[in-house]
Amino acid sequence: MVMELVKQRSVVSHFIAELRNVDVQKDPMRFRRNLERIGEVMALELSRTLEYKEVEVTTPLGVAVTDQMVEQPVLATILRAGLPLHQGMLNYFDRADSAFVSAYRKHRKGEDAFDIEVEYLSSPSLEDRVVVLCDPMLATGRSMVLVYKALLRLGKPKAIHVAAAIASAEGLEYAKLHLPAGTRFWIGVVDDEMTAQAYIVPGLGDAGDLAYGAKM
Repeated sequence: MVMELVKQRSVVSHFIAELRNVDVQKDPMRFRRNLERIGEVMALELSRTLEYKEVEVTTPLGVAVTDQMVEQPVLATILRAGLPLHQGMLNYFDRADSAFVSAYRKHRKGEDAFDIEVEYLSSPSLEDRVVVLCDPMLATGRSMVLVYKALLRLGKPKAIHVAAAIASAEGLEYAKLHLPAGTRFWIGVVDDEMTAQAYIVPGLGDAGDLAYGAKM
């Protein structure tokens, strides 16, 4: 299942417009906050797919019967660009466990081609858990798939969700092909093109640099 949030005609379209806007991008705090707000909306939508049970809650005037989540997911984030989106999810899934993975593009000298390197992983057990993979940009999809495979060392999840603010059509298809059947995708917007350097067009540029400053 793929949910493209801009097709729902909501305030998410405004958040994404600001993420793309070169003038608004000059304010890194605003950029991070927009990613965070998209994460919050995605968390709300994703929460509709989780398992609930009825519980009784005592109020000052009586007892109310309400639904509560049976468990909260594990939020797995690709450093560093994924942190604001992760925080948005964490604002709503406030008792969720977190996993962090360092994955980066290792460019070949003198070439546009690159390899994906996974260097660092910190995570709880994922056995039979609901796992949300967060990364603001789903470009080629290769990073997301490699991170998923690295996380499998810590247990086999019972359900996988992918959350990204912007995806390329090509990257989305790659991820759908190489992630488990039944994976749900929560995408802000899908763009049709990528450059030879695997940047999404029109995209927004480098999300990590815009959120936290240019890297060496």
